[in-house]
Amino acid sequence: MTTKRHDYLTILICGLESFFTSWALMKAGRMEPGNIFTGVFFLLSFFFYRQSRLRLQTKPWIQTPAARRTALATAVLFALLYLFVDYGFYVETLTSRLFRLGMLAAVFAGFVILFDRLLLLIFSYSCHIAALNRLLFYHDAGASSEACREAASSEEGRPAGQRGFSAFSASVRRFYSCHSALCGFLLCMVCWLPYFLYQYPGIMTPDSINQFEQVLGIIPYSNHHPLVHTLLFQLFYRIGFFLTSDMVTAVSFYTFFQMCFMAFTVSYLLKTLRLFHTKPVVLLLITLFYALVPYHAVYSVTLWKDIPFAGLVLLFGCCMLRLSRRTAACDLILFFVCGTLICLMRSNGWYGFLVSLPLLLYHYRKKAGIFFPALLGMVFTAFVIKYPVMNSFHVIQPDLVESLAIPTQQIAAVLCKDRELTTQQRQLIEKVVDLTYIKELYNPTYADNIKELVRAGDPSYLASHKRDFFSLYLTLGMTYPGDYLTAYRDQTYGYWYPDSFYPVAEAEGVSATSLGVSHTPLIGGPVVIKAKEISLKLGSMLPIYSLLWSMGVAFWFFIICAGTVIIRREREKLIYYVPGFALYLTVLAATPVATEFRYVYFLIFSLPFYAMVSLIPLQEE
Repeated sequence: MTTKRHDYLTILICGLESFFTSWALMKAGRMEPGNIFTGVFFLLSFFFYRQSRLRLQTKPWIQTPAARRTALATAVLFALLYLFVDYGFYVETLTSRLFRLGMLAAVFAGFVILFDRLLLLIFSYSCHIAALNRLLFYHDAGASSEACREAASSEEGRPAGQRGFSAFSASVRRFYSCHSALCGFLLCMVCWLPYFLYQYPGIMTPDSINQFEQVLGIIPYSNHHPLVHTLLFQLFYRIGFFLTSDMVTAVSFYTFFQMCFMAFTVSYLLKTLRLFHTKPVVLLLITLFYALVPYHAVYSVTLWKDIPFAGLVLLFGCCMLRLSRRTAACDLILFFVCGTLICLMRSNGWYGFLVSLPLLLYHYRKKAGIFFPALLGMVFTAFVIKYPVMNSFHVIQPDLVESLAIPTQQIAAVLCKDRELTTQQRQLIEKVVDLTYIKELYNPTYADNIKELVRAGDPSYLASHKRDFFSLYLTLGMTYPGDYLTAYRDQTYGYWYPDSFYPVAEAEGVSATSLGVSHTPLIGGPVVIKAKEISLKLGSMLPIYSLLWSMGVAFWFFIICAGTVIIRREREKLIYYVPGFALYLTVLAATPVATEFRYVYFLIFSLPFYAMVSLIPLQEE
């Protein structure tokens, strides 16, 4: 009798969970309540909750308080941020505040229930350590070399008639098993080569043209686009021009170097994972992610600072992972070089590294004699180069306005809504900005218009009265917090909202310039052009595959990986997520564009690393 009552209670609970989940999915899908798919959502949700409940009951390690708290906290955060963007669509037909509140509460409950259960289910697999170790990793240090020997002898004893293609495929598998890093490098280069030939000498946007003008000496050096990247561009350009005396070919020297560098970072990741006895099939899947997803190919030939920066972030993480097992001199040197260049290759790299530094020092406190000099040396070297060295060579630094994208957008939002300001507040703003055209120029998702308006006014007054403007910013924020929150949401949603679409890697050719460089494709024709178009459009057409093209999804994948580490009770691994998370926070603090894929390309490029870090065994088997 008790068992039957328990079954009825379980069915009732699953029914209620399914009701709220189908309600949330209905609103998220912009459906009417009478749509037949609301019934489909209810049934699918009911069966999902019933089956997931049965699985979770058999996995005691997922019933721990840490697992419950991590899943619930992540689900609540996800639901809050999702509703923060989407809530207007859910209540647009409702006028009663009570009905609006009830609608949002029901949808919020549905999202929390759904994602809490999904996360628990994901964690139940990702925390099944023994099964994952058998699936993904060899059991001992010699097993990987043993696999090479087994692959070498796998075809022995077969009849002669069965050889041929199987012998060839076996030799390929054997070679890849023993040389996965080299194969990863070559496969990336081969798959990226058509993009290099079509986009020859490389994709150059207005930012790239500005750096090229510095390379040619037409305009003075500026650290607005990192000087280190400009000098690297200049080095390979001069080598190419010295050898060929052709500007177009000289530019291609840097583009080809960047391709090689990004392919090297992939091979270094593969080699690092091999040290942890990762099976070749896993390494192959990781290689295919880099070689076949087309935005990697497009970015590898795009002359932006963001691309090598992404490679440096991945290399830095790999060095940290290697140094957890062995303190080899070569790894320590690369660790130092990558950390220093991260500070120099992007402005947010410097601030992100400073945010990460205390946690890095704490993590490496037991090996302070080795790591403290390296970490502090990175900061010292970057500081000396960024300030004393650049100042002595009269390198122009980014202006103050460049770092104030979020505050200027929030203040502009208050002004555009005609909020009441004191006479003193308005006079202070008008000393810097002409407010005549602010409503026409303000774009909630694009800060450059307002930044240029400030630059066209009197930015020197802003720089000399920072305290007054900081006080103004805080006062307006406390007076109109809703406007500030809305402006912040509109300026950053693309980086954490998983349903925002952004056309990725659509830049091509060379922007209009009279410098003597132009798009000079080495291959072309309708077949090549159509193949390129299709490869990029599939990212906005195919379900599941399209998730790889979403910055918001990448962010939540990163969070789930970190949650897996917590639930597996391997919290010391969280240090590998700290640099990436700190860099992500700097983007959220100062992004000028709401949806710009390249600004967080460092996170997308390192996703396989974060996934594998959450799963690899901490110690040698």
